[in-house]
Amino acid sequence: MVGLDAQTGKEVWRRHTTPDPKEKAYATWPQDDSYKRGGASTWITGSYDPELDLSYWGTSNGGPWTWKARPGDNLWVASVIAIRPKTGEIAWHYQWTPAETYDFDGNNENVLGEITVNGQKRKVLMHADRNGLLYVLDRATGQVLAGNPYVKTNWSTGVDLKTGRPVETDVAKRLRAGEKVELQPRWTGGKNWFPMSFNPNSGKLYLSMLEETAIYQLNKDMPVYKPGERYVGVTFTTKERDKSAPWGYFGAVNPMTGKSEWRTPLVEVPSWSGTLVTAGGIVFGGVPTGEFMAMDESSGKILWKFKTPSGVNSQPITYTHKGKQYVSVLSGLGGGTSARRETAGKVLPGGTVWTFALMD
Repeated sequence: MVGLDAQTGKEVWRRHTTPDPKEKAYATWPQDDSYKRGGASTWITGSYDPELDLSYWGTSNGGPWTWKARPGDNLWVASVIAIRPKTGEIAWHYQWTPAETYDFDGNNENVLGEITVNGQKRKVLMHADRNGLLYVLDRATGQVLAGNPYVKTNWSTGVDLKTGRPVETDVAKRLRAGEKVELQPRWTGGKNWFPMSFNPNSGKLYLSMLEETAIYQLNKDMPVYKPGERYVGVTFTTKERDKSAPWGYFGAVNPMTGKSEWRTPLVEVPSWSGTLVTAGGIVFGGVPTGEFMAMDESSGKILWKFKTPSGVNSQPITYTHKGKQYVSVLSGLGGGTSARRETAGKVLPGGTVWTFALMD
């Protein structure tokens, strides 16, 4: 990560998201040069709090995927780091998945908002991780206020608030021991890169959720790092799903409990679209087969849908022009290999922009 002077483009500071031997966090890595290939990339834009003057960035999985090649918690892999923009100093950090070995990453969006916690308004950071847990942190200090499953999650039952660490199940322990396990969620996550939305009036998060199971095992042999080649050290496939069961959901979730207020099931394909919630109580989202839809914020009932020519895997936006409110969304078969797998031979590629006017 680098900080640049906005006027001149001159580099002001540079920081690596895996610590070098001069930093205290290096103790969480093997005492060798594995940190140089350790992952923790930041491939989704961070969030910023102007009052605290802190920028929050999520980091990705470790390299290789298997923890056996890099024993330890491996900061700052699969974490959120709160950075002071002027200096690059890390004010605090929190690791979603210590010793991350599932390819759950941790770099998707961090939503900043205010919610009531134990009767008090708190400025929080909310994060629905690919690991299946929904976190609420105090965004000034990094204190964990909640960490609960929001989809089927069998490697952990949630976060121990005293230690801040996930409470692991027998599945996680058997995986590390070398056994082949059925892992929930799959490495694509309970939610992936697609952003969720937050309504401060309802205090709820609105998001697309995925339901798949991985067959996962750590390899006995350690992977050899070769630039340009995959560096994983695990064997993984997807368990065949029950085609009558939902592949995913749109849902309204309580951030402090992870429980859904409602879920709108998606059987044919899951959603890889971000959501948008309006002050008028409408939630917008899309699916890879091209449908863009509006749902009632309080019930999840689909109020309206429109078939675009390609997949909707993007983030809807809203704006006003001459006193009228509009919603725009991109339609194009993207979203990586998973969206293509789910729509192979069914959806045409191509990119278009669709804009809709909200009626009074």
